[in-house]
Amino acid sequence: MIKIPTKVLLVDDEQDFVEMLSLRLNEMGEKITVAYSGREGLDTLEKTDIDVVILDIKMPGMDGIETLREIKKKFPLVEVIMLTGHGSTETAVEGMKLGAFDYLMKPADFADLSTKLEAARKRKDEQEERIRKAEVKLLLRRSGDI
Repeated sequence: MIKIPTKVLLVDDEQDFVEMLSLRLNEMGEKITVAYSGREGLDTLEKTDIDVVILDIKMPGMDGIETLREIKKKFPLVEVIMLTGHGSTETAVEGMKLGAFDYLMKPADFADLSTKLEAARKRKDEQEERIRKAEVKLLLRRSGDI
């Protein structure tokens, strides 16, 4: 079976972490785009088709929660996995209430991240398929075929 790469946007201000995680995800066959701030991540989403965002919560300037709010407002079908390295599970739970798919504590276990990434991609695909089916029904209804 051919694996279709997940288009992942990795948003984190820690350059070493971004480079290491990008390499590991690339080795898994994913298509990785990186951004080093919330604002840069939002700009990237405007120009690039992304399935899942892996988003650090603690960043200078626009933090992960503020970035998540903007992502969900402008790109509601993009799934977001929050990363927190500060033991701040309360913030991660707040992120989930705002629409994040899930969260992981840094340093994240790569197997856990991989599993959550796959599940987030699957949820996005299922949502898009439901929308396509609803659009087809609407078109058929309008044409009088239903």
